[in-house]
Amino acid sequence: MARILHLSEYTKGGVETHLKEVLGYQSDRHDVYLLVSAFNSDPSSLRISPERVLTYPYKRKPAYFLRAMRSIRKTVKAIDPDIVHVHGTFAGLFLRTLFFFKRRRPLVVYCAHGWSFLMDAVPWKRKLYAWAEKAMSLRTDAIIHISNHEYEMAMRYGLPEGKSTVVYNGVSDANSSAWPDGATPFDGPSDGINLLFVGRFDRQKGFDLLLEVFNEHRFDNVRLFLAGESVLQQRDFAYPDNAVKLGWVSNADIDRYMSACDAVVVPSRWEGFGIVAIEALRNKKPVIASNRGALPEIVRHGVNGYVFDFEKKEELADIVRRLDKRTLARMGEAGGRIFDAKFRSDRMNKQIERLYESAAERIAGAVPAKAMNDV
Repeated sequence: MARILHLSEYTKGGVETHLKEVLGYQSDRHDVYLLVSAFNSDPSSLRISPERVLTYPYKRKPAYFLRAMRSIRKTVKAIDPDIVHVHGTFAGLFLRTLFFFKRRRPLVVYCAHGWSFLMDAVPWKRKLYAWAEKAMSLRTDAIIHISNHEYEMAMRYGLPEGKSTVVYNGVSDANSSAWPDGATPFDGPSDGINLLFVGRFDRQKGFDLLLEVFNEHRFDNVRLFLAGESVLQQRDFAYPDNAVKLGWVSNADIDRYMSACDAVVVPSRWEGFGIVAIEALRNKKPVIASNRGALPEIVRHGVNGYVFDFEKKEELADIVRRLDKRTLARMGEAGGRIFDAKFRSDRMNKQIERLYESAAERIAGAVPAKAMNDV
């Protein structure tokens, strides 16, 4: 049994789903803790005992960085973990900076959950982010890439191949037993198409593009349901007449919303993975996705959904215009089979366990042998 500390910036969004799956699996096998920002996080939704959840003072502002690092250092010293599994760019920067000149440290496993140097940014910023990640990789024992796209781009930017492993995100089966019989969270046209967007209302998720398409075109038989809210920036949007804002939907309820729609749209501008897409597949719902990041690895055009070129928004408009329930239902069944084959959480968690073991073996002596006996 290993003592594992998971460190994250926030839990809100896709990382919440990921942490819930990983913590739930590992809590039965290891001595597990979670350290997360006290702001923009809801640890109560995770599968870990409340006494195992620790917080540090932090918002994504420079004034908080040193305070956050001091708190993280204090917690790491108190827990004395065998493994620190870091989630996200900022958490990775804080933790590995603390360890940069330390000879004795726990095994460090890092997952960016979407590389900063692949964001929609000017070239010099991308190079700077990549340089920082390469420097921090010197104090990292294993790097998890959440898609083949993320891995291939990281290799181009010079991250260490020997420390790198691709592990697709995975989710458990939908908890349909918790739904009231016949209950649906919203009412849509029975003879039309109910299209669902789930995520942050921000630039990364392509929310602005989605609204542009629906404001510029009249889709008489489509109703667009919007589950989410602005998180990083507050903006005013012009909403089309056939859009319905649902607010932020808890992770526990997301399957009820997906079960009530005909398809899920994921129009991301950049995307490390796209957990919403595989949540749709497990509910046998097809996905309409942009061609960015890992999304084409999840959605096969014409099989379990449609893929459009983000630079050609008319492609999205044409797809929406041609949607019909019978085709979408068939694609949903195909999506369920793809989910079973590639995106179940047990598959992901077993890969992470093997990664812990192989990383410890690579740096023999850095982690006590007893720590990995039960992996």
